[in-house]
Amino acid sequence: MMSTVLIVLAVILGIIGIIGSIVPGLPGPPLGWAGLLLAYLSHKLGGADMSITFLLIWLAVTIIVTVLDYIVPAKFTKLAGGTKAGSQGALIGMIIGMFFTPIGMIPCSLLGAFLAELFQSDKSAAEAFKSSLGTFAGFLVGTGMKLIVTVAMTYYILF
Repeated sequence: MMSTVLIVLAVILGIIGIIGSIVPGLPGPPLGWAGLLLAYLSHKLGGADMSITFLLIWLAVTIIVTVLDYIVPAKFTKLAGGTKAGSQGALIGMIIGMFFTPIGMIPCSLLGAFLAELFQSDKSAAEAFKSSLGTFAGFLVGTGMKLIVTVAMTYYILF
């Protein structure tokens, strides 16, 4: 009975982890790893065995991806000549875009970065657009990393 409850909670955490890899404010990979931990504990209570080494490797991957998620977008923004205002504009645009559709997050994030670069950094439209593309590319790479990791962890939770 207890292992069933743990597996159900593990699956829920895995799914929330996937959502959190896209939605700002939810720590996707740590939630996915918490689900993996619950799956490990449920297996110890009577299910198939999962090794502690496997669990620790995924913990290391979770930590690395979480740290990189702060570094990668900033590096992309800097390489494209973007500013902190552009990064903040991209985040605000993405949050606004969530109210339209999940797909709305993409153009709103790009538009937010562009407008912030244009008006806060006194750049020309061409410079602001280049900077916003770099900011957006950094966001996509960071989100992609988190999404790949959490989908993989959820796969291991389920199978």
